Amino acid sequence: MSISSSRTGAQHNPIQIFYPLSTVRCVGPVLFRDQLARDIGCLLDIDDDVVAWSCQSLPVSDGQNTYRPDFVVKRADVSFVIDGLRDDPPPPWVRDKVRDAGHAYELIERDAVPYVRLKNAKDLLRYARHEAALSDRIRLLAALDEDSSLTVAEALMVFRETKPVAGLASLFLQRFITMDLDDRFIGPETIVRRKSR
Repeated sequence: MSISSSRTGAQHNPIQIFYPLSTVRCVGPVLFRDQLARDIGCLLDIDDDVVAWSCQSLPVSDGQNTYRPDFVVKRADVSFVIDGLRDDPPPPWVRDKVRDAGHAYELIERDAVPYVRLKNAKDLLRYARHEAALSDRIRLLAALDEDSSLTVAEALMVFRETKPVAGLASLFLQRFITMDLDDRFIGPETIVRRKSR
């Protein structure tokens, strides 16, 4: 069996579903090799420096076998390739081929995925398909302009047309507001700030 078929078989199996289902900045087909890849995708969606990312969109070949790394990630000034590091690692020639294509190459181990940030990302991405009503967005941004910051509990009271948690998550994912996602799980005391443009 070739590397291409053995390493990408999960993407063709319709039973393989990895949560959360929605993405924000993924361009093209959503194809996750496994839950590790999905988790990395969650982190890419909440990374302020990431403009867009795509799944398995850069095939590389050593002349006999073809391999598709998990992600091509675009930042404002550079693009790079990310692979999850699994028990069955990418072929050793992949790094050089990716560099030949003009990209930096990064391997991410499961243990390197920050648990708290990932949990917060997954909680927010459950609401990726929601959109805050314009009136709610204006109301919250005006409140943040006046007070510079609010707690989540205070911010939720601003929403009138949109379901509060869905609206707050939507405004975060659309980069209107920021919250600290690294130290603790999102809760009523989490601080909300307007994102500087």
